[in-house]
Amino acid sequence: MPDINFHKRVLFLSVIIIFLFNSRLVAQSSKLSWVSKVGARQMPAGKKVYMVDAVTDTSKVITKSIQAAIDQCAAKGGGIVSFAPGVYVSGSIFLKSGVHLRIDKGVLILGSQNFDDYPDIDTRIAGIEMKWPAALINAIDVKNVAITGQGIVNARGKFCWDKYWAMRKDYDTKGLRWIVDYDAKRVRTVLIQNASDVSLKGLTFKNAGFWTVQLLYSEHLTVDGVVIKNNEDGSGPSTDGIDVDSSSWVLIENCDIDCNDDNFCLKAGRDWDGLRVNRPTEYVVIRKCLARRGAGLVTLGSETSGGIRHVLATELTARNTDNGLRIKSATTRGGTLEEIYFQNSKLDSVKNVFQYNLNWYPAYSYSELPKGYTYETIPAHWKSMLQKVTPAEKGTPYAKNFYISNITATNSGNAFVAAGLEQSMLDNFIYTNCTLSAVNIGTMEFTKNWKFNNVVYTAVKKPPVKNQEGIEHEERLK
Repeated sequence: MPDINFHKRVLFLSVIIIFLFNSRLVAQSSKLSWVSKVGARQMPAGKKVYMVDAVTDTSKVITKSIQAAIDQCAAKGGGIVSFAPGVYVSGSIFLKSGVHLRIDKGVLILGSQNFDDYPDIDTRIAGIEMKWPAALINAIDVKNVAITGQGIVNARGKFCWDKYWAMRKDYDTKGLRWIVDYDAKRVRTVLIQNASDVSLKGLTFKNAGFWTVQLLYSEHLTVDGVVIKNNEDGSGPSTDGIDVDSSSWVLIENCDIDCNDDNFCLKAGRDWDGLRVNRPTEYVVIRKCLARRGAGLVTLGSETSGGIRHVLATELTARNTDNGLRIKSATTRGGTLEEIYFQNSKLDSVKNVFQYNLNWYPAYSYSELPKGYTYETIPAHWKSMLQKVTPAEKGTPYAKNFYISNITATNSGNAFVAAGLEQSMLDNFIYTNCTLSAVNIGTMEFTKNWKFNNVVYTAVKKPPVKNQEGIEHEERLK
């Protein structure tokens, strides 16, 4: 006769061990003392309202009138810059410290479709510092700034998309896929750069020419309740939702993003130039957000050179998004991704629940000057892209210490598509209390110290619903 009491004791001990393991993981995330410190610490205190001196007339670009109101507001100690209800066309505007730009319900800002209305500035794009057009709305070298309201900003970015696709046809035939994104110089919608204590709240952004919101070299930022709709005028290339780029102490919450690239993306520089700058993205909370169409609910990379760490992504929802949690990097990129917490989220009809690739998209990721070009005569940003990382080992990216818990995925294509490197395995990924429903369990290559606790995989027959084009993000850009 088997010892029933013995089996009961074993079962009891197993339950206790599982409970303690789960409790330890929960405690890990609850002990993230830094979480309470993210976000803007203040809002502009000035209450005086400075109205933009302009009337509704879509035949006129009123950039100067908006800038004049901002400058007057700042000169008098700060306050609120606002608009009468109506439709206004603008090029690049530049906020100043202490200014609260309020775009109320009933106000529609249209981006100018003339590149001349966006002057070149010193900035960073896709991991490379270079000259690039200013965004439609800029907060550069400022403190204590807010951009809020229930109004709409439609960048009308199709003029940028058309330029890019025309250039792609030419560049692809010349072996220049790696540089066309940098030469196209498309317009971002919002740029926060070298700034602190900036709040972006409540607005709806449409049809970005390039990235919608870039948070660059900044700290203590809040993005709350922002809606992004970038697919109304078609499918724009690289119309990311929110990009946190070498910035820290960032809070993103209550946002709803439908775009044609990464929905919420964390970046930290590319290759030689990114390693030179060496600024991490760290202390970032993304919570209570929705990702619709896009390339990734939460994406780390592909610019990883400065490192990405201390990230909490929780209470998120993905619907018809290409990937859930995503890593993109390359063997020339370098940087370490670590202490990443992805938890308490629901994913429906995603292609890949977890998609990790440390050798992503080689045609884009690696630069080589074709025959017929002279190094001495090429643009400076080409030289930055071609500069070799030495020693080569410095370009090896690393990903470790990922804590993934309480994830539910339904109607998925693959549960896992994971590819580390022989010299850099995906290390210490811990999955707890996850329920994954997918056509395929997928593939896991060059991984180590992966742990699964109460992870349930269920095979389904039907693949996830495809996005409106029915093709993967990389295919959309090829």
